[in-house]
Amino acid sequence: MDVRRRLGLNLKRLREEQGFSQESFADHCGLHRTYISGIERGVRNPTVILLDKIAKALKVAPGILLEETRSGSKKP
Repeated sequence: MDVRRRLGLNLKRLREEQGFSQESFADHCGLHRTYISGIERGVRNPTVILLDKIAKALKVAPGILLEETRSGSKKP
């Protein structure tokens, strides 16, 4: 799977698990909702600085956003 797609799926899963809408999460990060949407769809290629910012907002290590997950399984 493309790393951008994997990042997007992980971001969406973690964001939803924490109860954030795209808009509220974007506000929480200081980013625009359409940028978060683009990351989740795998069409944006965020910098490592933004990955760190997003990870901190989700209270996870940045590497978690890039982890491969098996289809249908959820990692803590």
